[in-house]
Amino acid sequence: MTAHPTRFRYVTVDGREVFYREAGPPDAPAVLLLHGFPSSSRMWQPLIDRLADRWHLIAPDYPGFGHSEAPPTTEFDYTFDHIADIVELFTDRLGLDRYTLVMQDYGGPVGMRLATRDPERVRALIVQNAVCHEDGLGPLWDTRKAFWADRSRYEAELRENFFSYHATRLRHVGHSPDAERYDPDLWTDELAFLDRPGQRDIQTDLFYDYRTNVASYPTWQRWLRDNQPPLLVVWGRYDPSFQAAEADAYRRDVPTAEVHVIDAGHFALDEAPGVVADLCRGFLERSATDRT
Repeated sequence: MTAHPTRFRYVTVDGREVFYREAGPPDAPAVLLLHGFPSSSRMWQPLIDRLADRWHLIAPDYPGFGHSEAPPTTEFDYTFDHIADIVELFTDRLGLDRYTLVMQDYGGPVGMRLATRDPERVRALIVQNAVCHEDGLGPLWDTRKAFWADRSRYEAELRENFFSYHATRLRHVGHSPDAERYDPDLWTDELAFLDRPGQRDIQTDLFYDYRTNVASYPTWQRWLRDNQPPLLVVWGRYDPSFQAAEADAYRRDVPTAEVHVIDAGHFALDEAPGVVADLCRGFLERSATDRT
């Protein structure tokens, strides 16, 4: 039995129930793991299992995701600013005043909002297929950009792009030459989640707000240049949505960034959990000393 098993907990934040996973010694350096779409804190479990011996790992589900409360769009404003507000209040409730941020997909815009609001909290950054530059936006984003420009005209096409069986499977398998390494439970579970009442409306509203993330890229890039945080970028090369050119784009802002493009997809922990964990462990050990 592991010395620090994962605990599955809930906390009320701004009147909403937020689910989170927590593991590791409570007095160890904190690592805040921010998940992507349409996933939840569950995506981080392979990493949590491998790092809980030395780090205090906390992975929340955003409102509308996983086991957290999912109020209807008429009762909750599904924007990235609001999600970041909830996560910030969540860290306050748990007393996380300093942490390493680990960001994947949607975790990027949530995490970069936290970082720009309070840079002193951020010990280091780990980026796994999360975008801060337009270099990362591949051809699949053509439909998505059209949706931002004319929501009513392109919403049906966007929903097909996001919520179909093919799209959900593709998010995981991507262009991997060895698709048999992927457990189909990954996308069938996510399809079941996306089929819950109200879920597609929630995710459509939130993705319509994604345009604010693209508009924020110059601000986030400036923050990276000004703060020069210890930065690890781990990029799954088989990602069909976020281009591998994005991995090197981070070096324009943080020349000392450690960048690794690996044989994995959008969710790199699906295919290469050991590789990702080893890279994270080495980076966390090297960045363990507080920055002055």
